[in-house]
Amino acid sequence: MVSKRVMIVDDAIFMRKVLREILTENGYDVVGEVNRGTDVLDKFKDWKPDLVTMDIMLPGIDGIDAVREIMKVDKDARIVMISALGQDELVDEALKAGAKGFIVKPFIPSQVIDVIKKILG
Repeated sequence: MVSKRVMIVDDAIFMRKVLREILTENGYDVVGEVNRGTDVLDKFKDWKPDLVTMDIMLPGIDGIDAVREIMKVDKDARIVMISALGQDELVDEALKAGAKGFIVKPFIPSQVIDVIKKILG
């Protein structure tokens, strides 16, 4: 079985490291990490990941706008929002923009994998 390719988008290096560990330990291939909203679309096009984990608060453009940009070029993109900001309106906005799921920080590793497995099918 070919492992699914995941792109991690978060401005915090610690969070990228934690997500990378969780994903690789569970058989996912982390194709790359992005720390700025303005770099998301170019990297998405280059790496063609099966799934993107996306923080909301990013330098440049925020994660919700980055989701909108990705959805313009790939309406089938699978994006999971991961943020400490669990406010209902941001969750709704992210889902309306095209995100397929939402994980609130702090999370436990099994939560992350459960959501990703559900989205990737």
